[in-house]
Amino acid sequence: MALPKKDADALASIVGAEHVRVEPGELAPYARDATPLFHAEPDAVVFPATTAEVAEVLELATERGIPVTPRGAGTNLCAATVAERGGIVLVLTRLNRILEISREELLARVEPGVTTARLADAAGARGLLYAPDPGSRTASTVGGNVATCAGGLRGLKYGVTRNYVLGLTAVLPTGEVVRTGGRLWKDVAGYDLTRLLTGSEGTLAVITEVTVALLPAPAGSGTGVAYFDSLADACRAVTAVISAGLVPATLEFLDQKCVAAVEEFAALGLRTDAGALLLFGDDGTDDVVAGNLARMAEVCTSAGALEVTLAEDVARSEALLAARRCSLPALSRLNSLTILEDATVPRPKLAEMVDRIDAIAARHELMIATFGHAGDGNLHPTCVLDPDDAGAVDRAHKAFAEIFAAAVELGGTITGEHGVGAAKLPYLADRIGPEQVALLRRIKSAFDPARILNPGKLGS
Repeated sequence: MALPKKDADALASIVGAEHVRVEPGELAPYARDATPLFHAEPDAVVFPATTAEVAEVLELATERGIPVTPRGAGTNLCAATVAERGGIVLVLTRLNRILEISREELLARVEPGVTTARLADAAGARGLLYAPDPGSRTASTVGGNVATCAGGLRGLKYGVTRNYVLGLTAVLPTGEVVRTGGRLWKDVAGYDLTRLLTGSEGTLAVITEVTVALLPAPAGSGTGVAYFDSLADACRAVTAVISAGLVPATLEFLDQKCVAAVEEFAALGLRTDAGALLLFGDDGTDDVVAGNLARMAEVCTSAGALEVTLAEDVARSEALLAARRCSLPALSRLNSLTILEDATVPRPKLAEMVDRIDAIAARHELMIATFGHAGDGNLHPTCVLDPDDAGAVDRAHKAFAEIFAAAVELGGTITGEHGVGAAKLPYLADRIGPEQVALLRRIKSAFDPARILNPGKLGS
């Protein structure tokens, strides 16, 4: 349904006519995000440049009952930025300034449209580390990372996005501006609204500024790779590494399907005859890194690795990390549709979960490859198929429903880092129970009484 002209004119008066799009051809790119099979065209796309403009847009939307879906770069994988009920897609990429990096306080202040890689590079230039490291770091925005509480390759040792968010400037759907937290590592005054908004997926407020904690950059880093007969064997090695008292900065795995796809895609010299690859690494002083890598190699060998090699230099380490980062594009070349999901289980259950994924894939006659963050139990089962094969698409939906159920049965969760969005909303009650679903709805009503912000998602 087209946005009434009076509403489009009102939006143009707030952000400028050149920053409002209402024509069908202009709306199409914002009808989807990186989540396959989800599509809903908005009635308008609006690009604000300041907190004040965001506040005016939201106040107008609440007054006139127009749904608003906040969006960054659109890299999320749970359909969190698809406008399920139409209305306005509020794109925050014009708010893209790094406002401050403080070595003295170990923090940065940024607007939400800054990409993760840009913040990390700016911090690195000052000898500092922004630890969250999602796979989409070159394109994903800090605001989107906060909204979904993004994880990444460093999750085991360094934690995820919520561990680094000190404070937020956020606009409520009514247009009120709130500033939660601040510049302090310790602050327990009142409810922790910073934590509540982190991971709220744009359903409670629109984030317009983020204060994040930084760390001193480690002096060095190193990487190694171990090959195993099966992914289940690699997962058992993960348990052995952690049980040995080691906390790697990187502990990632790829099954044989992923390894073969990555090698064909990037020609990195990976072994394709093994059943799985375990990528391990650490950072710190050179002597600590060398010692920890040697111990990890020993543990993997004792756990039955077919081969263990350590990267001889930084270039090779980067190449090995690239193998993990390019898993999705490599798999995407195998067919026209790629469905990447995530589920998390306790680390001791990783091997069992991998076996269950393989059994589910076989039962539904699907090609499902699995890679992920072995250190924190986060798996990414990825199905590649022909989107024109309606039977295969239906079987894929059923297979992923079984995968999520298996994760919950093993004491895990339906999503470790991608978020719930629209894609996993049908499975949320199975994970958190009806009482918590009802509580989410009451919280949603307190923040958004008109229920205009990202409807059809959390709290709906």
